[in-house]
Amino acid sequence: MAQFEPTAARAVVSQPPRRLIVTADDFGRSESVNRAVVRAHREGILTTASLMVNEPGFAQAVEFARQNPRLGVGLHLTLICAHSTLDHTQIPGLVNDRNEFGTSGFVTGLRYFFDRRLRAQLRAEIRAQLQKFMATGLDLDHVSGHLHMHMHPTVLGILIEIAPEFGICRIRLTRDKFWLNVHLAGGRWLYKVAMALVFSQLASHAQTRLAKHGIKHTQNVFGLLQDSRVDEAYVLNLLARLPGGVSELYLHPAEADAKHELDALLSPKVRALVERLGIELIRYRDL
Repeated sequence: MAQFEPTAARAVVSQPPRRLIVTADDFGRSESVNRAVVRAHREGILTTASLMVNEPGFAQAVEFARQNPRLGVGLHLTLICAHSTLDHTQIPGLVNDRNEFGTSGFVTGLRYFFDRRLRAQLRAEIRAQLQKFMATGLDLDHVSGHLHMHMHPTVLGILIEIAPEFGICRIRLTRDKFWLNVHLAGGRWLYKVAMALVFSQLASHAQTRLAKHGIKHTQNVFGLLQDSRVDEAYVLNLLARLPGGVSELYLHPAEADAKHELDALLSPKVRALVERLGIELIRYRDL
């Protein structure tokens, strides 16, 4: 019987290929955001955008998306700090008479969870936003939520419930690795610890529910702990430490108030590092 040779050659376990979705949230919020999204897609590393269907730049964003078919466009579900599709007379428990949702994440989250009377209204509004997206004729690349409200247990449950009707098969699973972020950017530690703890719990429960219904998501999501402070230095650090498998980096680029995020997406250094490291840039639909 052949004996084991300690010096025998061993199989090398390699890291899975690194694939990255780069997403712009708030597409449709304003002309400044829309133009930044198109420029970052055409000239930079942006691959997808999350569309707000009830904000002033919606029609322009849809036209821009049609002109750029390689851009993956998903629904950025708005249930806080934004406007509704349905009139306030139809969902009086959710919006004011200007069709505006609440602005407090804590208070709004508690109401959505504990007030069961709001669930029918939430279901109606979520359906209305999906229907408005579908009416554009754009393919639904993914679903995410403004201020990550799609991760709320009640909202996520509704999305999963109606997923077959609207062909929802990819949802952002928001979670950001705290200990990796420590090596990427400093400061704001209290905020980062709090967000990491909250979303690790939400993601743990959501992941099980998504898997049960065959809804896909990335293995990692980056951007949460930066909170609109993604710049060139952060992206370069992230790319150098990007885990194997599929990850998403989301940003909020704009030509005006968030130009630093647009600059990061357009950076020649960032593009060069993506190519040198062999990182594949993809959309959600490529999962």
